[in-house]
Amino acid sequence: MRPIAISGFMATGKSTVGRLVASRMGVPFVDTDTEISREAGVTVPELWGREGEARFRLREAAVVRRLLDDDVLRVISLGGGSVTRKETRDMLTERAFLVTLTASERAVLARAGPVKSRPNLDVPDPLARIRELLLERADAYAETHRSIATDDLSAEAVADAVVCRPDDGDLLVPLGKRSYLVHIVDDRPDLLGARLAALAPSRILIVTDTNVHHACFARVAAALAPYGERTTLLTMAPGETNKTLHSVASVWDAALAAGVDRNALVVGLGGGVVGDIAGFAAATLLRGVRLLQVPTTLLAMVDSSVGGKTGFDHARGKNLIGAFHQPAAVVADLAHLGTLPARERTAGFAEIVKVGLVADAALFEELEREAGALVAGDRGVLQRVIRRSVAAKIRLVRDDERDDGRRSLLNLGHTVGHALEAHGGFGRYLHGEAVALGMVAELRATASMFGTPRSLVERTTALLSHLGLPTTVDRTEQEASSRFLSADKKMEGATLRLPVVKDLGEATVLRADLASFRSTLLG
Repeated sequence: MRPIAISGFMATGKSTVGRLVASRMGVPFVDTDTEISREAGVTVPELWGREGEARFRLREAAVVRRLLDDDVLRVISLGGGSVTRKETRDMLTERAFLVTLTASERAVLARAGPVKSRPNLDVPDPLARIRELLLERADAYAETHRSIATDDLSAEAVADAVVCRPDDGDLLVPLGKRSYLVHIVDDRPDLLGARLAALAPSRILIVTDTNVHHACFARVAAALAPYGERTTLLTMAPGETNKTLHSVASVWDAALAAGVDRNALVVGLGGGVVGDIAGFAAATLLRGVRLLQVPTTLLAMVDSSVGGKTGFDHARGKNLIGAFHQPAAVVADLAHLGTLPARERTAGFAEIVKVGLVADAALFEELEREAGALVAGDRGVLQRVIRRSVAAKIRLVRDDERDDGRRSLLNLGHTVGHALEAHGGFGRYLHGEAVALGMVAELRATASMFGTPRSLVERTTALLSHLGLPTTVDRTEQEASSRFLSADKKMEGATLRLPVVKDLGEATVLRADLASFRSTLLG
C-alpha cells in the first residue's frame, strides 16, 4: 500500500479531509505547508513574500521527497500549487496514491477566508485570479489517480470516497488531460464493469478476434450486459497476417453502421494485433473517439496496450502506418492469460526483458532470479513483474510521448525483429519471438559498434533462453530479412536511430549508419 497524497486547489478541504482519512486508517498525517513553516521558522505567507514562489516550490519538493523516501504509510496534504512543479508531480504520481480535490471557482472563494492569508489571492480581483490559476493548473491537476468534486460533499463524505477506493495499486500514465489508469489485477471481472460505468459511453464497439472471443468473451459479458443493444461486437480473424487496412476498414464499417457518435467507446479485447487495430480505428473514427484497452496476452499487457501507439502493417514493413492515440484506461486481468497457449505466454517475456535491460536494472535482476517461477506459471511473481515493467514504460512515455527521444529505447530488438517478421510474412514468428531474436542480434552488433558490454549480451541471451525464447537465427534468413531494415520507422536518411545499452538498466539512443549496422549484423 502506498502513501496517500491529497492535492487540489486552495480551499478544497485538503487538510480537513487528510486528517479524517488518516484517523480512519490509523496512520500519521502530515501537512506540507505546516512542515515547511516549521522548518523555516516563519509562516507560509511570510516565506512566500521573502523568497518568492520558485524557491517555495523547491522547499515543497524537498519535503515531499523526504516523506516518500522513508517508506512510512501516511496521509500527506499538499499545498495547492505543489503539483505544478513537474518533478514533484512525477514523484507523487509514481510513488503515492494521488487524490485531487476540486471545487467551483465561487466555492473556492467562499471557503478561502481572508485573502491576506492566501498569497496567490492577495490581488484586487481574487475571483479572476482563481479562474486564471485553475486554467493554468488544469493539466497538472488532471494527472491524478482519482479526482473528487467537493462542492456538494461534506468533508466526511469526501474522506469516505478516499478511504473506500477500490484499488490503490493502479498505475497512472500522467499526460495532462489525457492521463489514464492502468489496472493490473488478477481475476477481477467486476473492474471492467466499473471502468465502463465511469466512462459512460453512448455506444460500445467491441473489437476482438475469433480465438479471444471463444476463450475470453464469457468473462466480460457481465460488464457489457447493462449496455444491451448499444453494444456492437466485431470479431476479426486472428494473427499478425490480419493486421491490415482491411481489418481497420471492417472496424470503421461496423462502427458507422452502428451510428457511433463522439461519446462512443471502442474496446480492444485481445492481444497486440487487436489492440493496435482497435486503437487506430478509434483514432480515426469521427477524428477520434475514446478507446479502452483490455489486453488478453502477456505481450499486450506489458507493451502494446500502454503508451498510445496504434497502427497496422504494410507489405513494405511492420507498423508503417499508424497514429498516437492514448486509451481512456487499460484493464489488464491476469485471469485472461490462463487461456493462452504456452508459446503465446512465453513470447510476452521478451518485452519485459527489454524494458529491464534499457530502463530498470532491478527488474532484469528479478527476472534472472525468478525465471523458473515465471516459466512454471507463478501468477504472484508474474503480476509483480508485469507491474514493474509497465511502471518503467510509463516513465519513458511520460517524458517522451511521441517517441522523439528516450522512449525510442523501447525499440531495442524491434529493428531486426520487425525485419524478421516482415520477411516471414508476419506468420513465421510471434512478435515476442522476433523481438528476442532482434534483441540478441542488435546487442551483439552494438557491442562491436558502440561498446555494449559483451558480458551483458551473454546475460541477456541466457535469460531469454531460460524463459523459453529463441536466441539464434539462421544466417541465410538474417541476410534475407535485412532488406527490410531500410523500411524501419526510425530511419533518418541513411542513418538509423538505434538503442544502445551501456550498462544494465542504462541505455541511450545513437545514430548508426545503416550500411555499417547491416554489415556488422551479418559479419
